[in-house]
Amino acid sequence: MRKVTVAATQMSCSANQEENILKAEKLVREAAGKGANVILLQELFENLYFCQSYDNRNFEQAHEAKDHPTLSRMSELAKELGVVLPISFFEKSNNVFFNSIMMIDADGTQLGVYRKTHIPDDPGYFEKFYFSPGNTGFKVWQTKFGKIGIGICWDQWFPETARSMALQGAEMIFYPTAIGRHTNGLTDDCSDHWQLTMRGHAAANMVPVIASNRIGLEEGQWTKIEFFGRSFITGCRGELIQEAGDREETILTAEFDLDEIEKTRRHFVLFRDRRPECYQTLLTLEGKK
Repeated sequence: MRKVTVAATQMSCSANQEENILKAEKLVREAAGKGANVILLQELFENLYFCQSYDNRNFEQAHEAKDHPTLSRMSELAKELGVVLPISFFEKSNNVFFNSIMMIDADGTQLGVYRKTHIPDDPGYFEKFYFSPGNTGFKVWQTKFGKIGIGICWDQWFPETARSMALQGAEMIFYPTAIGRHTNGLTDDCSDHWQLTMRGHAAANMVPVIASNRIGLEEGQWTKIEFFGRSFITGCRGELIQEAGDREETILTAEFDLDEIEKTRRHFVLFRDRRPECYQTLLTLEGKK
């Protein structure tokens, strides 16, 4: 048996970066105290979700991955607690910027970076102003507690993301997120749709999915977003195991036996019966071969 306990956290953020990091560290410590081996924090937790506004000053928040101050702190924390931490950060790389994740193993080793593939540009989510599309491809890391795949927020709406990671052997898929409802009525509440989409990824690929979202009301230049939380953990058949509310800061945990899940996945033979040669339309933008 290879049993692993995962944790999804959610919290509100303020304009005080140090306060946010300390809160995140507190959640990680509490989750580790509950027995969690892999602990997920939400997308861009160091600050308010600055992508609600066009503001060149926000680029000052970005740092190179090497010697990044928050990543160094989180590596020390991971080593101290013996936990795996996928950490979201605003990455600067020479003259371009990315929305990125550093995968930190349980001994504090930084295993590598994944850069967000799908970049939204909607009212309140002006990410194309800040981030270039990721150039890493979808990544899966062998960690102390299993093979882990990571997508970031908008990535979670695309089945190709989860399938690509499952094909690389991901045993669990994690999605750090920043999503909510516009208080000025620009969009409907998509929280049910959001959850169901990712539960479908879990069921279609037969891997657990863990999602962490932020909470709280944040205001930009033209929009106000109430981040709806509802962080959750789902099993390999898409069943909802744990779900948070839409306002409270919380920690969710669940235990999985990765060997048993692998047996279940092998028995269901979904991957045996795939026909990659028939999926050429997926490599086109408009479905034309």
